[in-house]
Amino acid sequence: MALNESKGNMYEFVTHTWNAIKGQCYHDCSYCYMKRWGHLKPVRLEEKELKNDLGTGNFIFVGSSCDMWAQNIPISWIEKTLEHLSKFDNKYLFQSKNPERFLEFKLPKSVLCTTIESNIFYSEIMRKSPTPYMRAKYMQVLSKCGFQTYLTIEPIMDFTLKPMLELIEMISPEQINIGANTSNIQLPEPPKEKILALIAGIEAMGIIVHKKSNLKRLLNNNLKNK
Repeated sequence: MALNESKGNMYEFVTHTWNAIKGQCYHDCSYCYMKRWGHLKPVRLEEKELKNDLGTGNFIFVGSSCDMWAQNIPISWIEKTLEHLSKFDNKYLFQSKNPERFLEFKLPKSVLCTTIESNIFYSEIMRKSPTPYMRAKYMQVLSKCGFQTYLTIEPIMDFTLKPMLELIEMISPEQINIGANTSNIQLPEPPKEKILALIAGIEAMGIIVHKKSNLKRLLNNNLKNK
């Protein structure tokens, strides 16, 4: 499969998605959208993808279907993927709940992103993922190293406001994308007032906030329940 045109509304700047490392994600988050298609194959490197022409001047989300930076991914798979990416004059988005591994490799021109659904670690939901604090800690290191960083808060889960803002301040991302749960798994969700307070706190830091359209469900539901 060659490049796929990006049709989502999370990252308007992304033109395409491309995945060489595919299969079941090690983190096994309960809400993962990939699970809606049923049983996933074991994680693997699809060598045929490394023959694809990735073009020029594209902004490609690499690893959109599986966290290629999870701790169970062999170094050689990541190195082969990055080697292929370096052949093309593009920019890449890498997103991981294990951003510590970004530091292990020489990366092409890229934006680095992590997901922090809450400052609280919901072990039955986040499962094998590193804790939100650990994700923020290594994103902070990357930001200080001069990497362009983004943060995704999706699906947003109930949080404690001050600690959540502290994690965000650690990362100091250029942009934060906030979205609600779209899976059929019930999650602990914050009330409207808390979401708005979080957005206000983020904007007070001078950080761009992108609100996904699915966030309206939480805000509208809370309005009706008042």
